[in-house]
Amino acid sequence: MTTRRLPGASGVAPIELIGLGTLVLVAAVLRFVDLPTRGTWDADQGHDMLVLRDLVLNGQIPLLGPPTSIGDFHHGVLYYLLLAPVAAVSGADPVAVTGAIALAGTLAVAVTWWLARSIGGPIAGLLAGLLLAVSSSAVEESTFIWNPNLIALSSSIALAAAWRAWTGGRAGWWVVAGAAAVVTMHCHVLGVVLSPVIAGLLIADIRRRSRSAGGAEPVVRAGLAWLAIAAISYIPLAIHELTSGGSEIRAALAFLAEGAPVEVSLPVRIPIVGLRVLAWPLTGLITAAPIAALLAATLVVSLTFWRVASSSGDERVAVRWLGLGLAWTVVALALGASGLATVVLGLPNDHYHAFADPIVVVLVAVGLAPLARVDVPTTGRLPVGAAGAIVVVLAVVGWNLFHQPAAVTPDGGWPAAIEAGNRILRSLPAGPTEIASLPTAKGPDAVRFPLVRAGASSPVLVAPTTPPGPDAVARIVLCDDLFQVVIGAPCGGPAEDPAATTVGLRLVDRFEAAPGRWVSVYLKG
Repeated sequence: MTTRRLPGASGVAPIELIGLGTLVLVAAVLRFVDLPTRGTWDADQGHDMLVLRDLVLNGQIPLLGPPTSIGDFHHGVLYYLLLAPVAAVSGADPVAVTGAIALAGTLAVAVTWWLARSIGGPIAGLLAGLLLAVSSSAVEESTFIWNPNLIALSSSIALAAAWRAWTGGRAGWWVVAGAAAVVTMHCHVLGVVLSPVIAGLLIADIRRRSRSAGGAEPVVRAGLAWLAIAAISYIPLAIHELTSGGSEIRAALAFLAEGAPVEVSLPVRIPIVGLRVLAWPLTGLITAAPIAALLAATLVVSLTFWRVASSSGDERVAVRWLGLGLAWTVVALALGASGLATVVLGLPNDHYHAFADPIVVVLVAVGLAPLARVDVPTTGRLPVGAAGAIVVVLAVVGWNLFHQPAAVTPDGGWPAAIEAGNRILRSLPAGPTEIASLPTAKGPDAVRFPLVRAGASSPVLVAPTTPPGPDAVARIVLCDDLFQVVIGAPCGGPAEDPAATTVGLRLVDRFEAAPGRWVSVYLKG
């Protein structure tokens, strides 16, 4: 029987496009439902929205991206520039910005579908799209404002464009792959780990083409264009360095010289990081379900080795490329991000390596596809391999559907932040206001942004022990019990009051804005 194909659809059958549309619809429904309340709202989200608000409403162009959680340097500024159009048309509305991130997560499903299909055929594409569409981790990444949450789309584009360049022969796709890799690197400093994966296939393409009549010059030029794009993207950083005495470079060098505290040895870190990378898009955080994570990682490794041994041609090249890319990712992260060996409950954990999610999902899909491709024999019995593939897919899909993010995040999300801001405003008299945070390393922007958005003047950031300024009439103190050990006392009074009373402040209101996050409002005198 001959399958009709749509004109101009690159050989994609109509039934495949219907399947793709269904996958995109499922992905969108899972990501856009209850969007205002599903995503967490804390200091990072408040900080990013303040930067976007200053950019689109006040014309203050940022030169640096969000601050990193380690060291005193920053991620790339492209993160803000990518979200700026949505912030501009919405008046810096957090729900609209979150919607843009949810859209990016939805589009990543379609791109990952294409990548898997181009490697392992229609069934592989369907499986990859399905696994990423329902992945509870991928859904969570799409529902709150944070710089790593754009990585799934940029990384899937980089991988898909690189594979298109390898198989299609047009060197221009290498420029697309390089530009997407630059975006990944900007959205999180650990995203630099993806660049060697893309560059490895580019170098292989140069070697292959150098032996052909056409030559490798187009690919070399594309590689140089990639470097030029990367250099241009860091012009804002260069401007900052020239005007700040190289503070970012000095901070990065100081971090590299001192190194992060290492609590787990490298031989132990590698399997822990490996489990986190391999299991995250399939079963979530390893501490939440260690057995499921171990099974998921075993599945990824087993299917990868099997397809390397049993496939041929371009599929074998792709599986080897992606498999080596995963191995490199695990080793590089174990060496350069030792903190990944420790899970901090209550904080986002595995989004840092979301650039590997499309690789994991594609390897699983390409590995299962040959099993599911076997026709049911005339006896009516389902082959063992096909039955096993169906069981695996149903288990992973069912697991993720039953572990979707809650409709309301524990801290209440953006609506709870609005309510907290309004309550603070009711306690504040007219006049300049100060704001402090405990611990001091965590900024108070979770409250500062809703206050500014409500029309209040931006409070001046001070240390909790600093005497109030001569013009200040009030001080807001935020305290997060998650860091009680660092603070040295529990929030809700014991941590905040000693410093406040010492500098002559009196309490007028205190409330728990979210579980463990306390807001205290003090007046001067």
